[in-house]
Amino acid sequence: MPADLAILGLGHLGLPAAQAATAQAIATVGFTTDPAAAAALRAGRPPVEGSLSAADVRRMLAGGFTATSDPTVLSRVRTALICAPAPLGPDRVLDLEGVREAAHALAPRLRPNTLVVLESPVYPGTTEEVLRPILEEGSRLRAGRDFHLAYSPSRVDPGQRDPAGTAPRVIGGLTPACTEAAVAFYGRLAEKAVRARGPKEAETVKVLETNFRHVNTALVNEMAVLCHDLGVDLWDVLRCAETNPAGFQAFRPGPGVGGHSVPVDPGCLPGARRTPGHPPRMVELAQEVNERMPRYVTQRVATLLNEHGKSLRGARVLLLGVTYQPDVADEEGAPAREIAARLRDLGAQLSFHDPHIAQWRIADQPVPRSDALYEAAADADLTLLLQHHSVYDLQGLAAKAQLLLDTRGATPTGACHRL
Repeated sequence: MPADLAILGLGHLGLPAAQAATAQAIATVGFTTDPAAAAALRAGRPPVEGSLSAADVRRMLAGGFTATSDPTVLSRVRTALICAPAPLGPDRVLDLEGVREAAHALAPRLRPNTLVVLESPVYPGTTEEVLRPILEEGSRLRAGRDFHLAYSPSRVDPGQRDPAGTAPRVIGGLTPACTEAAVAFYGRLAEKAVRARGPKEAETVKVLETNFRHVNTALVNEMAVLCHDLGVDLWDVLRCAETNPAGFQAFRPGPGVGGHSVPVDPGCLPGARRTPGHPPRMVELAQEVNERMPRYVTQRVATLLNEHGKSLRGARVLLLGVTYQPDVADEEGAPAREIAARLRDLGAQLSFHDPHIAQWRIADQPVPRSDALYEAAADADLTLLLQHHSVYDLQGLAAKAQLLLDTRGATPTGACHRL
């Protein structure tokens, strides 16, 4: 059966999108330039940890989904979603190579009247300034006249039963007709379509949503440090503050901020898209605050051990939960890696437990996995909760552990030490 939809990029964005489309009986093909990844998917194995489970992939295959590295399939679809990753590079500029690669694969096979939607988290202006020229040059077609072009920020929520979500989809088309074509498509997947004025506005929605999370997380992370210094119970403060209906939205502190949607500091935009006038400082400052948290957690571990007559050097430290989000296997940007590296550099003897991670390495060195969780907590000098997976019985762990430091505020009040 010929595919109606092609999804380019089969990672943490593309696979959930394919799952949602297949569940709605949309004939879907996934395209990747990696033949091994395509073969793994056809065999029922997700090529990216933390994206979907093997059972999810098998259900998709049973529903008609297929994966390929053959670009000729792209010439037979009516809709193409570009879901390539756009990670933050070492220069703190988004790496759009995956988006460009997908566009170059699609362009010579693009047919008139096809709908192309970019879902990757990108800079405002990317759809028109990066994607559009590649598609037009490779296809000899004109966007907005010969084919439809739009941007819709992905709203994948990892760890949820419906990770691609039925949440409202923001859509910004190059022209009003492009917008309506995308609205018609997403109407088969989402509960509601929200029309943005154009692609740049829709792209900026993703920037705002991501930066909103990082800025507010930085605020509560700073409050966590302040409250600890003052001897104030931050978690009680949050419990009381979130009863205010007048505009307060509760965020929770933690050991750092992970995930694939990175904060975009407008000061790091490529030269052609730098903002004139006063450079925004809020996001940059929030990033600095959040990036300090792994160091702060390491200091808290050392202080807590010292208060109980133990040195960090030689101490047995058990790390609980090393993924960036509860109940997923995705480690992208998880602060556990930096915290583990810092603890190891200071002489701690590390072990870890995570129900979703079988093997874990830090700086190419394996970290021993503890399968007998309660025995490991009882044996460790300090147990450090970095991610609250739902399988953890924290009250039971608090009773077994010699020392337990909870960086997520998930344990009962008074049961252990909290961030």
